[in-house]
Amino acid sequence: MQWFKHHPEFHPDHVGLIPSFLSEDDPRPAREQLDTGYVHGGGWNPFKGHELVKAGDSYCLTYPGDPPTPLLASTKLRDERILVFLHAWVAIVQADGSFEVARMD
Repeated sequence: MQWFKHHPEFHPDHVGLIPSFLSEDDPRPAREQLDTGYVHGGGWNPFKGHELVKAGDSYCLTYPGDPPTPLLASTKLRDERILVFLHAWVAIVQADGSFEVARMD
């Protein structure tokens, strides 16, 4: 699985153990793989209210009252995109554009 850097200040610590939680050999969707892999961090627990905003060739994550959060890195797992944002926010985006966001710090 290849990861792509989207921000000039990206550091591998921003994705932490997330790459080890995901495998193309595992038929489960990203949500289930992240939930299992992040079990000691509380699992995958989506937050409501975020919006994904297209920013050129990238995205930013917005939430009412907060400044936009820049995308740091991304990868694909079959038809899903996994986006890692500043402050440990992670989005899983489906092929139809629907998405979930959780904090994985």
